[in-house]
Amino acid sequence: MRRVGVVIVLLAAAPLWAQTPASQNKILDKVGFVQRLDEQLPLDTHFRNEQGQDVPLSTYFGKKPVLLNLVYFNCPMLCTEVLNGVVRTMRAMPLELDRDYNVITISFDPTETSPLAAAKKRVYLDRYGHKGGEAGWAFLTGDAASIKRVADAVGFYFTYDPELQQYAHASGIILLTPEGKIARYFFGVEYPVQDVRLSLVEASHNKIGSPVDKLLLYCYHYDPTSGRYGLLIMRVLRIAGLCTALSLAVSVWVMIRHERFA
Repeated sequence: MRRVGVVIVLLAAAPLWAQTPASQNKILDKVGFVQRLDEQLPLDTHFRNEQGQDVPLSTYFGKKPVLLNLVYFNCPMLCTEVLNGVVRTMRAMPLELDRDYNVITISFDPTETSPLAAAKKRVYLDRYGHKGGEAGWAFLTGDAASIKRVADAVGFYFTYDPELQQYAHASGIILLTPEGKIARYFFGVEYPVQDVRLSLVEASHNKIGSPVDKLLLYCYHYDPTSGRYGLLIMRVLRIAGLCTALSLAVSVWVMIRHERFA
């Protein structure tokens, strides 16, 4: 599948325009997303958590769906927008971090450290503003081999620009099932609340969410091309027809009872 997300890189990495077109193309050809739906994340890959402890990714899987984002903590612009977009969506959802889903933020810069990850985590938990979510959001750092293994698995491509001393990369988040299978991609820095919510409910095998969420999942269909849920007209028409038939049946029953006791 073709890579996506290059437009976001162009907007975010304005200094690239100071380079020659050949240099720009050489860098941008190495960045983007390739959707790998239903692929397995390598859960045996080890990273360091915010306390500097060595942990496998499997630590964060097994019971709840996971929102994964790859950023680097010293990013001057785009990664901050990605994390801000994640928090905005989380705050607007009725689902609760740690209770209903987990979030994993992995730095793809192997030089970044656990204290830096811990500081970043404090900032974004404060912005999230809901109590009790600390255990549900992991900020991880790792070596180059671990980072590459995860990035390759989810189809996330980035490159370091030594001239600018920055990473060029695409932006987006990846939603995974409790078993670590890739379920959805959301590109850019704004993530539609309804689409993320329905994706989490679907990825959890309907173990989270409300009856309304489950009804919406029946009426909506995910389009991997657009990354959005679209309305399934035939299902809606069937539900509407059923409601109409039930309404008529109730009306007839009421009329018959009224005539009997009149």
